[in-house]
Amino acid sequence: MVRVFLRTLTRIPSYCLSRATFSTDSSSFAIKNVTKSNFDSSLADLRRHIRDSDFVSIDLEMTGVTSSPWRESFEFDRFDIRYLKVKDSAEKFAVVQFGVCPFRWDPTKQSFIAHPHNFYIFPRQEVGDDGSSYEFLCQTSSVDFLAKYQFDFNMCVKEGISYLSRAQEDDVRLQLHSAYENEPSVSPFTAKQSKDVPLLRMADILFVERLKNKISEWRDDLLQIRNGVSRRTLEDSNDSIDQFQTIFFRTHPAIKLNGFTSRQLRLIKSIVEKSFKDLTFIRANEGSCFQQFIVYIDSKRDLELLMKEFKESRLKEAEMKIEAAIGFRHVIDLLSSEQKLIVGHNCFLDIAHICRKFVGPLPSDLEEYVALVKKNFPFIIDTKILLNANDTLQLKMKKTSTSLAKAFAVLCPHIASGVGSFGSAHTNSVAVEVQVDDMRSLNWNSGAKHEAGYDAFMTGCIFAQSCNHLGINFTSHSMLTKEVKLQSYINLLYLSWSSGDIVDLKTGNTRTESSAFNGLKIQQPKILFPNIVLIWGFPSKLKAQEIKESLTKVFGLTSVTSIFHLDKTAVFVQFSKPELVSDFLKLKSKIEKKNDAIYVLHPFSDLLEGGLTGAACYEVYKEICGSPISKPLFADQAEASLQMIPRQQKLLEKD
Repeated sequence: MVRVFLRTLTRIPSYCLSRATFSTDSSSFAIKNVTKSNFDSSLADLRRHIRDSDFVSIDLEMTGVTSSPWRESFEFDRFDIRYLKVKDSAEKFAVVQFGVCPFRWDPTKQSFIAHPHNFYIFPRQEVGDDGSSYEFLCQTSSVDFLAKYQFDFNMCVKEGISYLSRAQEDDVRLQLHSAYENEPSVSPFTAKQSKDVPLLRMADILFVERLKNKISEWRDDLLQIRNGVSRRTLEDSNDSIDQFQTIFFRTHPAIKLNGFTSRQLRLIKSIVEKSFKDLTFIRANEGSCFQQFIVYIDSKRDLELLMKEFKESRLKEAEMKIEAAIGFRHVIDLLSSEQKLIVGHNCFLDIAHICRKFVGPLPSDLEEYVALVKKNFPFIIDTKILLNANDTLQLKMKKTSTSLAKAFAVLCPHIASGVGSFGSAHTNSVAVEVQVDDMRSLNWNSGAKHEAGYDAFMTGCIFAQSCNHLGINFTSHSMLTKEVKLQSYINLLYLSWSSGDIVDLKTGNTRTESSAFNGLKIQQPKILFPNIVLIWGFPSKLKAQEIKESLTKVFGLTSVTSIFHLDKTAVFVQFSKPELVSDFLKLKSKIEKKNDAIYVLHPFSDLLEGGLTGAACYEVYKEICGSPISKPLFADQAEASLQMIPRQQKLLEKD
């Protein structure tokens, strides 16, 4: 969608601003881009805007949509399988931009105030020391599309805001507290009593003697200073090359060891343990690296207190690091806790990404997923469903495409055209003004194309104008989530727009909305899932019509009602009767076992040529789609996935 649009805006009342704002006729200032460098300050402003808002529109930009051609949404896909394909997409691809746009109705000006935010996010590993990192797929068409519209990949990777899901946060905190509780009570940061480091080289012997003298000299100086015998200071004990740096470690005199090799540090540790009862060797995490210290202690009790204090301090620092790593999820938590009406456009995949990235792993069952969404986001409205399901809005749209760009141009021409004043053609239009930091404009044009923040703004404008056409009174002070005229549309999402499959988040029920796609395609035979068999791995030279002919030669001319390619390696076949599925699977198995000269003449011989042809009933297709394995060709996916399926759920041909 090409989005070079201007905005019609109205004046923001001064009483609703926390700081001075400046009206401008310029339309060139940019959308609010948020990265990790300005996230904290932007979050504080966004928190206020969301709490004051009537609704919040969202939009996401991702690195891809389908991991394989066969994971596209097909006409033969059942509701639960459509969900599994969306689940796979949300698990495999990354969200790189997140648009959030709170809208607040201003009764004094009879207009909405919009605050579009464009967040760059990136799944950076901020906590954990296991060396692991996140992985995600990139679909070339999606990345090429982003690049076409000047998406800043460097900004995303370098400055993108990282995040932890709630499940990840729980896991990290559990690991942290488990490690804290299991650490020795005396000295968790002093390394355990080490084995003797063998002195195999003359250099080691000389090093040990030199360091022993150096440490002894430092200790003697320390005791003399403490006893008032010497007028020297601890800093006087520092050496010229700063390998021995005298500091205070938690109020205790200490040596900070710099520039030693790992072997030398082991030797120093051994020296301290063997030769100095009132010194302890400590390895502590300072910032992003570990640092070694030799610390003076008065007694064992003194050591215990030191280590207790240090443990608690390190725990607090780790918890602060986890809190910082939560990152962008603070925005999602805010949307969830405020329970505002969330507005999206064809947003089932968007919501799945939000739940996967910021809540936790997605369940395999559609009903469980619906419960998860309902718990975290109780009020969602999809503008695409709203436009397709309401007769008034269909007339306003002139029954044209309900794509985001088209709907914005048709329903919000006064905003899309950037006209600063309303003519007679726009007398029944809702005014929307945009504020970005201290700037606002009557003719705003961010210059952004296919940015999540801009798309979120367009989505919100479409919803506001739709509500206006439905006769909703914005000045009534009633919550939109309780608006009677919206109740039949709230929490309805398209599982698949192309098929018209809808899931009701209130009840978990699913249905097919024929009005969404009537007239868009030729009427197909009714899909009967018990009648469907899945065939894969056949010779690539075979086409759907040839496969159909081989089947009808055996089971009759009317036995096959339809056949459909998943990809070049697999087809769906719908028989006229459900019993023909098991008949086919049993006959296939029988032919493959015989494999004699007579069966070479069988009509199935071309289909089974090569011995790699597999087949299964429709329920096995669900198992294959739900497998964590990911192969580009369905035949490979099926063979790999079936090895993981329990034997009793495998192919009926084994009967």
